[in-house]
Amino acid sequence: MAIKRNTKVDSAFSMSSMTDIVFLLLIFFLVTSTLVNPNALKLLLPKSTGQVAAKATVSVSIKHYPEQNTVTYHINGNQKPVAFGEIEPAVRDLLQFEDDPTFSIYADETVPVKEVVALMNIAKRNHYKVIMATSPE
Repeated sequence: MAIKRNTKVDSAFSMSSMTDIVFLLLIFFLVTSTLVNPNALKLLLPKSTGQVAAKATVSVSIKHYPEQNTVTYHINGNQKPVAFGEIEPAVRDLLQFEDDPTFSIYADETVPVKEVVALMNIAKRNHYKVIMATSPE
């Protein structure tokens, strides 16, 4: 006597769980990307109409305190200030393995020009490209 099975293997695959996971990952990355701020210091950047599409790997921020007539330097938005003499070795260490070494300068509107030019001289000595950060008009 031959016994037949009534169950058949269903080869269909439901994509609904996969789309849910992709949707949750998309939301997660959108939320976390808005929290990442390359410049943690509050700076009032000068305004400009031209914008550069290049992406710098290292940023140097200059904060000016007119009351004390002092300037502090910060690398990659770090809250701890760095002495001017330590900037060049630190930037050199961060950019030593880059194919196209580029760093950006975030300077407050009130920063004296000589401080910005000193950072540009560091870039020139080491053959780095420099991006001056501005806010759009």
